[in-house]
Amino acid sequence: MVDFSDEDFPADPYPGSRPDGSFVHIGKSGHHLVNGRTLPDGTGLDEFLSAHGAAPLAGRLPVLAYGSNANPSKISWLRDRLGLRGPVVVIGAECHGVSAVWSAGVRARDGQRPAVLAGLPGVVEHHAVWLTTPDQRAVLDECEGRGERYRLSWVHAPVRLEGHGALSSVLAYTARPEAVGADVPVHLNRSPLVVDGHFVRCSEVGQADAVLLVGVAGGEDGLVVSEVSGEP
Repeated sequence: MVDFSDEDFPADPYPGSRPDGSFVHIGKSGHHLVNGRTLPDGTGLDEFLSAHGAAPLAGRLPVLAYGSNANPSKISWLRDRLGLRGPVVVIGAECHGVSAVWSAGVRARDGQRPAVLAGLPGVVEHHAVWLTTPDQRAVLDECEGRGERYRLSWVHAPVRLEGHGALSSVLAYTARPEAVGADVPVHLNRSPLVVDGHFVRCSEVGQADAVLLVGVAGGEDGLVVSEVSGEP
């Protein structure tokens, strides 16, 4: 038995919808997690992972999903197109001082405006964190265009994971400096969009209105990060 299927959470419009709280996704469906650690039938998350031949929680690293990567249909797309394997553990996350904001660029394949991460002191947002195996994180590298549009970074900001405690830093795909600025081509540009002097938070403006926004490419994202070279 499953708690939800991909059809319950369509990917379009970007960033798609996602289940409330934490969940584990496998085979175009998923299970909600109670307090981030237990399936509804009482099975512990590590027990579930072991039954599927997957790495335990202790063998995984946290990667912030602030755009479409917490959408179940997108996770299945990663399985179908990029070879993502195994259960995907997605934990609800309370993030302090960082925000998903709309990019100045648009996606080449459909013209939708993607999200980028930006520093916004005092803001608290609820996103999600994948607890990734090394091969799952490599799939995210490919999907996110690591080295082209985004870089993998440790973002130094407080994040509290449901049932898993607090982190002082979390891995995330943040805009590369080379992808930021007014002269970057629109399909590669991952500058925060600035409208009337402010970033536009994704939580406040939906995709239908975001694609119509007129602004300028921000010169920096305001994040405090340490870029990862090679494997984290």
